[in-house]
Amino acid sequence: MDTLIVVDKNDNEIGFEEKEKAHQGKLPLHRAFSIFIFNFRGEMLIQKRSSKKKTWPGFWANACCSHPRKGEAVEESAKRRLKEELGFSTPLKFLFKFQYKAQFDKIWGEHELDHVFVGKYDGPVKPDRNEIEDWKFIDVSELIEDAKQDGKYSPWFKLCFKRVIAEMKGQ
Repeated sequence: MDTLIVVDKNDNEIGFEEKEKAHQGKLPLHRAFSIFIFNFRGEMLIQKRSSKKKTWPGFWANACCSHPRKGEAVEESAKRRLKEELGFSTPLKFLFKFQYKAQFDKIWGEHELDHVFVGKYDGPVKPDRNEIEDWKFIDVSELIEDAKQDGKYSPWFKLCFKRVIAEMKGQ
């Protein structure tokens, strides 16, 4: 069982909680990360979450999202999970942090201080099928229109992907 890092609103570590417990009940604020990957044509890699997931199964989201473990730096955790979930490594750049809270059903939810990273990659993708049902690179303008649909994209993705796109255009 993974132990997650519970934080205050300023991202100061204040405790630890088992992953499953951190996503039920009172939903303590905990540290998380989201990785956005673009290919060299400017398309974004998105993944369809496994139907086995307890929160937002079958929803589309950014390339990779997870939590650093107790004692693990956020950037190192992001690099580790990218390789584990998608089978590749690429340099990641930190963009920003944001906080959100979303309830999936009567039991499961999220309350995260999310560190957002971005990278560029054009090679083969080898997803872990326990984590990812499907994946694709998608044109950003098509994605903006598609993400307007309710019930198709994860809440954290919908909250931050436009900011990621705007920051990438500025680079």
